[in-house]
Amino acid sequence: MYRWEIVQAVTQQRVFGIVRAAAPEAALAAAEVVLDAGLHAVEVALTTPRALSAVARLTEQRPDALVGAGTVLDAAAARAAVEAGARFLVSPSLHPEVIRAGHRYGVPVFPGVATPTEIVRALEEGADAVKIFPASAVSPSWLRDVRAALPQAPAIPTGGVSVEDAPEWIAAGAVACGMGSALTSGGPRAAGERVAALLAGLARAR
Repeated sequence: MYRWEIVQAVTQQRVFGIVRAAAPEAALAAAEVVLDAGLHAVEVALTTPRALSAVARLTEQRPDALVGAGTVLDAAAARAAVEAGARFLVSPSLHPEVIRAGHRYGVPVFPGVATPTEIVRALEEGADAVKIFPASAVSPSWLRDVRAALPQAPAIPTGGVSVEDAPEWIAAGAVACGMGSALTSGGPRAAGERVAALLAGLARAR
């Protein structure tokens, strides 16, 4: 898949899962929960010990899933994540070297930004989309105002997005939302019900 095709696939459902755990086995289990619940894409945060082993195992066991790596802070981590099978890279902050490394290997990169200035800089550096982080520090109305001036910015609010307010972010112009514990907490059954409710709400928000 080309980079633009991966971006389209990752954002197609308007949401992707994020897993962060104390061990790779726990990360793998959490990722499988959201995938089994109906999501197509999931990001494994590199703050998880031996996270790349979880990425590799997940890409082998779930070849149809779009598995990405999060908290990618430098070019070395970007390359290692791609070699482990990551199909997209996400950062909490803006690192041009990560964007360059990802693009060198045909992988889209979503750097973290928090201001209009950072959004513009990320776009100038070639970001495929921008991660609004932490989303809990702003609001859907903030994004709506920013996109009035920067309608070309594909935004992905992440960090504090809930099942209840995710449709508001999409209505404000977000291309997708990144969600972690808001989806995975409570076990497989609760996660499945939550994902189903979320996807239904996002469908209505389109």
